[in-house]
Amino acid sequence: MMDIFNINMFGAAIAAALIVLVMGPFLIPELHKLKFGQSIREEGPKSHQVKSGTPTMGGIMIIAGITIATLIFADLTIEMGLALFVMLGHFVLGFLDDYIKVVLKRNLGLKAKQKFLGQLVIALIVTYIGVNYTGLTQDVWIPFIGKSYDIGWFYYVLVIGVLVGTTNAVNLTDGLDGLAAGSMAVASLGFVAVCLYFGKTNLAIFSFACFGACVAFLKFNYHPAKVFMGDTGSLALGGVLAALGILTKTELLLIILGGLFVIETLSVIIQVTSFKTTGKRVFLMSPIHHHFELKGWSETRVVWSFWTAELVFCVLAMLTLHFS
Repeated sequence: MMDIFNINMFGAAIAAALIVLVMGPFLIPELHKLKFGQSIREEGPKSHQVKSGTPTMGGIMIIAGITIATLIFADLTIEMGLALFVMLGHFVLGFLDDYIKVVLKRNLGLKAKQKFLGQLVIALIVTYIGVNYTGLTQDVWIPFIGKSYDIGWFYYVLVIGVLVGTTNAVNLTDGLDGLAAGSMAVASLGFVAVCLYFGKTNLAIFSFACFGACVAFLKFNYHPAKVFMGDTGSLALGGVLAALGILTKTELLLIILGGLFVIETLSVIIQVTSFKTTGKRVFLMSPIHHHFELKGWSETRVVWSFWTAELVFCVLAMLTLHFS
């Protein structure tokens, strides 16, 4: 007989998916009417210019699906509240960023300092409440050796790094139709296993809701995309991964589980560093998904290959967790 938390998990995934599927046909035309169209950067692949004007901010339906499904099927503990707070806090940052870029026509959106300040506030609130009211410890679990070490106040720095790094990594991955949504679906499914491994059934429900919402979003976002998630979705989904890593005490395992997002980020860092120091580019274009496009791969081939890579990273994370 299915356990109650499994019923709630599948219920959350189905509910989140249904919410996205119902919202899509209503929200996308409204985004069209409001002229919330995506501007495609001129230095990007030329094939992407046909996407100019495609509605963005579709992340609204993803986050609505996750939030409503979680509120229905999960127990509203302080820990669950923190997970939602991280996601919704980054949703607000992403929404403001998209609104400034798309509606106010200021291409840069939020300034880097403004975005970091928002992330800093979120990190400090989560860490303080987590440590003082949920029993969140200030130690860090080291993969492979399976031991935890108390790092004291430096844990606040670690949480800030996890939040900023993860949200920006998912944001960088959102460059091809369906790439970020599909990769997040795989990663959140991986975190369902991590949450269950540690007995965090509430967080497993939250993570499975994310899986359902992301899979459903692909109906509208898979190539050729009818809508993009925008920073509204990518920053919030990065917040989901960061929250799960922090609240399950697998901050460092997140590097393996979210390996695809790490590679996307490293490709940008390598490209920028190489060009500034030597004047040469390592990749044809960064993030690395554009490199493969310019090598002649079709957009769908890149997307499916990257989804597969993320699945491999999730399996490696599970093996690391099991044998550590």
